[in-house]
Amino acid sequence: MPDQTLRVCALYPDLMNIYADRGNMVMLERRCSWRGIGFALTAAGLGDEIDPEAHDLFYLGGGQDRDQQLCAQDLVDTKRDALHAAAGRGAIVLGICGGIQLLGDHYELGDERVPGIGLVDLKTVRAIDGTRLIGNVAIEVELAGLDGPRVLAGFENHGGRTTLGAGETPLGRVLKGHGNDGRSGFEGVHHGTVIGTYLHGPLLPKNAWFADWLLATALGVAPDSLAPLDDALEDAAHASARRAAGV
Repeated sequence: MPDQTLRVCALYPDLMNIYADRGNMVMLERRCSWRGIGFALTAAGLGDEIDPEAHDLFYLGGGQDRDQQLCAQDLVDTKRDALHAAAGRGAIVLGICGGIQLLGDHYELGDERVPGIGLVDLKTVRAIDGTRLIGNVAIEVELAGLDGPRVLAGFENHGGRTTLGAGETPLGRVLKGHGNDGRSGFEGVHHGTVIGTYLHGPLLPKNAWFADWLLATALGVAPDSLAPLDDALEDAAHASARRAAGV
């Protein structure tokens, strides 16, 4: 029986899962297994209530507009209060692509306003001309417990333009790519243990160091306390993602 278990709640894994983002859950499970850490994955779909005390990490991926709209209203109706409570006690809430949009106040789709759950102060507006911000991307981030800045590399493909409120902190600074809006030079959002980003494809297999940071933070331990692993393949994947982005 493992001494520790990472308890993960995947929100709408059947609807909010494009660009192979289910691979993020596989990556976390493998990093745990190789270290003898337990891994418990729970799915929460439309209409399912969630227990804010029962999970260490809540994960919300991206989806097509129609699916995202379905999930947005369900988040507000059945999960918003629990996610606020979970974040308040220090659980990780990770939103990727469409997920970052739903963590904020709202997403404007033309004349329609899709509600968010207000965990962070941001809003997203779909580009009027329909253009999308697409391509490989790399950002520089600084996170507690790490010895200096690190690079996250991934892929972005979003029609929304996300603007952070004055009191919010971006996840990172854009080195290559578009970021939240193609203008600000910022990417994602980082508010306590709530993290949103447009990087996917999927994100964690390309950035093993970030998977470990999430794992350690969710378990309440220092990242450097995790047992080291042979990451030759993971390092090669990260280097390849960086090269694709031009970093």
